[in-house]
Amino acid sequence: MIGISEIEAAAGRITGHVVRTPTVPSPGLSALLGVPVTAKLELLQRTGSFKARGAAAKLLSLSEAERAAGVVAVSGGNHGIALAVMASALEVKATVVMPRSAPARSVELAQESGATVRLTESMDEAFATAARLRDEGLTLVHPFDDPVVVAGQGTVVLELAQDAGDLTDVLVSIGGGGLISGVAAALHALRPGVRVWGVETEGAQAMSEALAAGGPVPVAVSSISTTLSAPAVSQLTYDHVAALVEDVLVVPDRDAVQGCLDLAEHAKVWAEPAAGCLLPAARRVCERAGGRVRLGLVVCGGNATTADVMGWAERFGLR
Repeated sequence: MIGISEIEAAAGRITGHVVRTPTVPSPGLSALLGVPVTAKLELLQRTGSFKARGAAAKLLSLSEAERAAGVVAVSGGNHGIALAVMASALEVKATVVMPRSAPARSVELAQESGATVRLTESMDEAFATAARLRDEGLTLVHPFDDPVVVAGQGTVVLELAQDAGDLTDVLVSIGGGGLISGVAAALHALRPGVRVWGVETEGAQAMSEALAAGGPVPVAVSSISTTLSAPAVSQLTYDHVAALVEDVLVVPDRDAVQGCLDLAEHAKVWAEPAAGCLLPAARRVCERAGGRVRLGLVVCGGNATTADVMGWAERFGLR
């Protein structure tokens, strides 16, 4: 299990390499949900998502030999962008393996940052390709199955705990579980009374299925939210969620897209479905928790184009 000392060490390592993102009360979301809402705006992070934290923490922890060998990562979008940008800044050669379902803009951003991008037919094939490249000598920077990466993602909470007022519940999106593992570990240490809730979209339910099965299991991926679409969680992230998270809620893609529209209209931020899914889940948390709920939302990323979101909205009859 990741401890607060590892998270604080990661924070010291990445200072100056990432942005200390705003933690702000949202009057618009508070009015929409009927409870006080504080948003941690990780979509304003360098590279457009929290992923820069874990990527920077891992790259800065590598030996000279590991950095010289070059790094490889698997990504549905945001991890690849983050690794490409951070590796370029640190003069490390990077290869990013993405499924063809990854957003075209994510592929472009990784390439523009100097990474070599390899496209595969599926996320399973992407992981297999990255494993082969690791065996050939590249240093793997896993998106979530790595204690250093998880600790880097947990640095979100060092800022949240300092900047937010009283919170009762914090909602965090789950792909492979790196972010929620770091968040839950940090909150457990710094604000032990705060409940942590995970959120997934239908068709990207790796953690909820793992919890039902008693451990990580492979899942079929079909959600439009490619940044949440891990084919399985890891034992590392499963253990953290099983021990520290209140529950994992699953919402339909349609509701996640509506959440994107609501975030734009009521919070004045442009988010991707991986963040949009927090709003429908927040309504369910309010119903279940009852009483005086004070919500914290980790708005994880904003790397969806206007055309992407408007296309999904039209597909689901939301415009």
